[in-house]
Amino acid sequence: MRVQLPLINAVHGRSALTCRFRCGDACFHPAPNTSSNPYVGDVIATALSRRSMMRAAAVVTVAAAAGTAGTVVTAPSAEAAQQVTGRPKPQGKAARGLRFTPVAPNTADTVTVPPGYAQNVVVRWGEPILRGAPAFDPEKQTAAAQAGQFGYNNDFLALLPLPGEHGRQVLVANHEYTDEVLMFRGYDAAAPTREQVEIAWAAHGLSAVVVEANKKNGALTVVPRHHLNRRVTATTEFRLTGPAAGSELLKTSADPTGRKVLGTLNNCSGGTTPWGTTLHGEENFNQYFANGGRATDKRYGIGTGASERKWERFDQRFDVAREPNEVHRFGYVVELDPYDPSSAPRKHTALGRFKHEGATVRLTHDGRPVVYSGDDERFDYFYKFVGSKRMKHGSGRAVREHNLSLLDEGTLYVARLTGDSPALEIDGTGKLPADGEFDGSGEWIPLATATAKGAVSHVEGMSADEVFVFTRLAGDKVGATKMDRPEDIEPNPRTGKVYVALTNNTNRGVGAGAPADEANPRNANKHGHILELTERWNRADSTKFAWTLFLVAGDPEDPATYFAGFPKDDVSPISCPDNVAFDPHGNLWISTDGNQLGSHDGLFGVATRGERRGELKQFLTVPTGAETCGPLVQDRRVLVAVQHPGEISGATVENPASTWPDGPGKIVRPAVVAVWRKDGDDIGL
Repeated sequence: MRVQLPLINAVHGRSALTCRFRCGDACFHPAPNTSSNPYVGDVIATALSRRSMMRAAAVVTVAAAAGTAGTVVTAPSAEAAQQVTGRPKPQGKAARGLRFTPVAPNTADTVTVPPGYAQNVVVRWGEPILRGAPAFDPEKQTAAAQAGQFGYNNDFLALLPLPGEHGRQVLVANHEYTDEVLMFRGYDAAAPTREQVEIAWAAHGLSAVVVEANKKNGALTVVPRHHLNRRVTATTEFRLTGPAAGSELLKTSADPTGRKVLGTLNNCSGGTTPWGTTLHGEENFNQYFANGGRATDKRYGIGTGASERKWERFDQRFDVAREPNEVHRFGYVVELDPYDPSSAPRKHTALGRFKHEGATVRLTHDGRPVVYSGDDERFDYFYKFVGSKRMKHGSGRAVREHNLSLLDEGTLYVARLTGDSPALEIDGTGKLPADGEFDGSGEWIPLATATAKGAVSHVEGMSADEVFVFTRLAGDKVGATKMDRPEDIEPNPRTGKVYVALTNNTNRGVGAGAPADEANPRNANKHGHILELTERWNRADSTKFAWTLFLVAGDPEDPATYFAGFPKDDVSPISCPDNVAFDPHGNLWISTDGNQLGSHDGLFGVATRGERRGELKQFLTVPTGAETCGPLVQDRRVLVAVQHPGEISGATVENPASTWPDGPGKIVRPAVVAVWRKDGDDIGL
């Protein structure tokens, strides 16, 4: 029996509290993209015919992903497509890495894991990680204390090796945003105090903390006061690097050079680099700024009045009317060197400015970096950066400095997709087109190229600086394809195929919203889907690709859902895919945000290859009001960031909606959780 979650906003599945603090109620404002670009429903609109009466699925299958030379593989006949989407369940065991008993959908106020698995809380908000930081006391918070403690609302997670220290790794976490009403007793949103604001500044940013594995089980614990432990906050000094650094668009009264900026905000997902650093995407940065009014402000969702947190009352840099260029210094990909706590983190302007959900890296055949990133907004775009410099191997300082500059030179592209079915076959219900799948081809449209000697714009009417600072407008001008909230984008390290999580878009086909198309086959799309992209010749630097819809989320009993053709009577229901990751076997792991099926968000594993392709199983659920973030899947351990537990409309410190992780009478705290098999064997084997 399905239970309806309380106090959830029907627009997108998040609580009103989540909308308020994470993204400034973005979904309640008109979509910032008012360009005339065809929506992925108009341009791509290529598919949708009657669907087979089978409970098969609603969206793609596998063919186009194997396309050669950027073209789509010849589509199967409708009869063949029915056989594919309704194929019999394979016999035998699940795919390696997914051999566990699925967790049933639930609304328990805890982290629920499969039978035979155990868990521990690795680190909570407020735990001291730096030398001299005090123990956490929710009634005696200070900015100085928080600057030495683990930050709030952990999102992206990375684990890096620590040579010479057996059993230890460096854990890096994003701290996306703060829930002041859940942090401070008696919080008055209309009149925050300076102390509360400065604590919030210190609770944003990043944490790097060494963790140690328990020798008897899979638990991880913090090593406090380790010399690599570090906090990066909203007031830490950053370097602006790349082609726009020093631009007139980035100069402020506090920084006339346009090359230094204080802090990083709303870091959502991220990635790790082959040269041993971490990347962090600045997402909903717009909500921290007040009194915008320019056309560029509107395109980035910057409001014309006061901000939610009222930071502009305590620092004029958050007031666009007083400091117009400060907002141009946020919305980038941040790079952190976890092995050098004294180094200044970098904001890479060459990767463009938009609401970066994250940034993930693969190398070209000759060792150059390619970075994928999505712009998490309704009807916005996804991008690729192809570097021009090769990564060097080694550990010397010169090698390190070279590799830290790799993301400053290269070409930034935006995606344009085209479907291969007639537009008349689209009806918005998710029915398969006549050719039996939702698929097509695509191209990467160049926006600008940065070199050591300067940068060149490929967009008519825009300078290179304008392209890198107003990247959304550049995408508008070249006719990029409007997508349904492109979030995490990750290449499969085993196959090279790239997976794009499209969380949802309830405006699709509603009112003046663009209608369904081949890449977005459902109107009022509240559950989201996942696109599988194959670069031409499987070369990361290709400018052509093929695409297919791999998964269309929702209740498997809904005929408009699809699980890569796997029989739907044996998969877990899933809604609102957000972050994705891969396990050592090449399975795709999906965390959700805003589940619209009445149960809590969770983490799911799905096979991407072989006869069990599309078999999706739920591995865990998170507590009341929480979102599943930052999944990491190792051989013998799974890590998740449990973000914003208790974030339910009306909840406060005095009236909590969750008692996780420490039980009744304790303040609710975001935290990182590790999960392992009780018998010590590998995950899912």
